[in-house]
Formats: sequence, C-alpha cells, structure tokens
Amino acid sequence: MADPPARNARFVRPETIQRIGATARSTDVYHYLLTASWWRVALLILLGYLLINALFAALYYLDPNALDGAVGRRYADAFFFSVQTMATIGYGKLTPRSDLANVLVTLEALLGLVGTAMATGLMFAKFSRPTARVGFSDVCVIQRRDDIPTLVFRMANERRNQIIEAQVRVVLLLDERTQEGESIRRLRDLSLVRSSTPAFSLSWMVFHPIDETSPLYGLTSEQLRERNATILVSFTGLDDTLNAVVHARQLYDDEQLRFGHRFVDMLTVTEGRPRVLDLTMLHRIEPEPIHTPLTHSEANTSSK
Repeated sequence: MADPPARNARFVRPETIQRIGATARSTDVYHYLLTASWWRVALLILLGYLLINALFAALYYLDPNALDGAVGRRYADAFFFSVQTMATIGYGKLTPRSDLANVLVTLEALLGLVGTAMATGLMFAKFSRPTARVGFSDVCVIQRRDDIPTLVFRMANERRNQIIEAQVRVVLLLDERTQEGESIRRLRDLSLVRSSTPAFSLSWMVFHPIDETSPLYGLTSEQLRERNATILVSFTGLDDTLNAVVHARQLYDDEQLRFGHRFVDMLTVTEGRPRVLDLTMLHRIEPEPIHTPLTHSEANTSSK
C-alpha cells in the first residue's frame, strides 16, 4: 500500500517541483529575477558585479605592462581600474597601455553598457509590476447564517484606493479515488453568495453556504483531514490607481477551519465621523453563542 501523501504536499507550489526532461528553454532567468525578492536580486547583482570585475582584473594583472600609472604591480590596482572601466568613470590616473589592455577595455566597456541596460530594465520591471495589497484572514470560520452552516473568510484592501470589478473564486481540493482505484486530486468549485463587487475599498466577507449542493455537505472535520482538504482562494481586480489588473491568492487547510466561530467586526461607523477600518482586527474571531456544525447531518445527529 502506498504511503499517504504528506500534509504539507496537499497543494504543491510550482517552484518546489523537480522537473525531469525539461528543455533548456524551461530555465527562464528573467522570470526568476522578476519573481525573486528584492534582497535576493540585489545580492545576485552585487555578486555578479564583483565577479566580473574580479575576472577582468585577473586578465589585466596577467600583463605586466597593461596599466600606465600603476605603482608596482598590484591586483588591487587592476581591480579598481576594472571598476572604473565598467562604470565609464575614467578618473585618468590609470590608463591602458598595452594592446591586450585596450582590447580588454573595449570588451569590458561593452559589457558594462549591456549590463547597465539589463539591470535598469530589470529594476523598472520589478518596480512597475502591479501588486495587490489585499489581506486575507488567517482562518476560515463555519458559522450559522440564515440557519445554514456557512463557510466564511474575510479580505481587506490595505491601500487607500479602490479595486474596480473585483472578483473572487474559491475552489476546494480533495484527495479522491476513482471507481478504477486511481488516486487523484480533484478540484471542486464552491459557489458564493457574492463573487464580485464593482468596487472593493474596505473589507469583504466571502460566504459559501454549505447546503445540499455544496461539495462540503456531509463531510465531517475528520473526513476533511483524511482527504487533505485545501481551500484555494483566487482574487483579481483592476487597481484604479495603477490602472492594471492585480491578483492575490490564499490557501486554507483543515487546520485553519474554526467551527462555531464568527469574525469580529473590523469596521466602525459613527454618526458624524468618518468610517474606521481596523486592519488589526482582520484575523480576530469569537465563539458563536450556539455551536455551528459543519453539515445539516451533523446538526440532526447532535440534536438527538
């Protein structure tokens, strides 16, 4: 019998997958640099800059007559001359003297121009990438709404703007076995009370009624855990400031479901005063007065 899948492998991120047989085109350095964090990109640029200058300095150092104006023959002089050449600073104290040095200066100057253009384009692309500052609650709650157990999570716009034509989609991922005995990971859409809004500026409570048509109907918390249940939330909208489509994503597993709880209100409305959105309350929940079971069948069972 095969080992059960690891709980942290219920939703696999693309960057954690080892691909066998991929072509060289599958390695997209530009895409990696765009998606990498700023500190990692800055570190890679710094290391590349130092390595290239160290390499050219070694080539200058191989020729004893390469530099005019150098005191003795020092690797440090060759290194700093390489830095000046790549950055086209040209202080004038050190100058190329031999034919080899002039050839190296020509190549390094060209490399410096290309490298500066690429680094500038990369920085601009990273700065101009539209991002959504949308916060998601840490947990989902199961609360009673209109006498129906309802899955609820909360979102908040952390920017002082509006996201136009915002849409949210919720999918349930479950481990299932077909009639032929094949184990698969199946995606099931969860219908929402409201899946879109013309303008998202403050907070948004997303509701999924767990009725007879819901994929969650009839499933207990133990069954969700056994089947590695994961709730995937996808959000898209048009940022009215950037005039670009932004998106965000959130994952919830069965350990992030809170039964019989509800969210504490994070929006305060006082007459004569502006509305107050307390983002520190985004994750705050409280117990419901009456425990809310996951399904109607559990409710009937508990009442007997």
